[in-house]
Amino acid sequence: MERQITLIALFAALIAVLGLVPKFTLASGIPITAQGMGIMLCGTVLGARRGALAVLLFLGLVALGLPLLAGGRGGLGVFAGPTVGFLIGWPIAAFVTGWITGQMRNTPVFLAALIASIIGGILVPYIPGILGMTAMLDMSLTQATVSMAPFIPGDLIKAGLAAALTASLYKARPASVLSRA
Repeated sequence: MERQITLIALFAALIAVLGLVPKFTLASGIPITAQGMGIMLCGTVLGARRGALAVLLFLGLVALGLPLLAGGRGGLGVFAGPTVGFLIGWPIAAFVTGWITGQMRNTPVFLAALIASIIGGILVPYIPGILGMTAMLDMSLTQATVSMAPFIPGDLIKAGLAAALTASLYKARPASVLSRA
């Protein structure tokens, strides 16, 4: 039990550290950050339940006002901005990513983590993210969807890095990748 709590806290901290990578904000108001890769890693390494709990812990700390989001943002105000949909989608994304990784036990770890990261870590958070943008930025669904196109190449790179890190960890310490245990 203590190990599980420690891992959840560690991965919440990982998401926060990835927010220190300088952000780049597009015209839509949505920043490009490395934190999406942290969400993917929560799922591919910790598994569905623990990955989602790590993201919820991180979001709880953000809601309390800690400036853990990229660019030093935090507090309840971020849940009323253009990124609210993504913030809501992150725990779901970590859960789905972990669930897919766990279901693909007969697939090599890199490929399973890559597929899980693309589906769970990119597609899943885009749904509430786009809906949040339509609500907060007064955009049409088409406008919000099209505005996400510049993010796709970077998200695919993050998915590849998350898969490579997960596969490397699995090779070094198989029992550490809880999504495959």
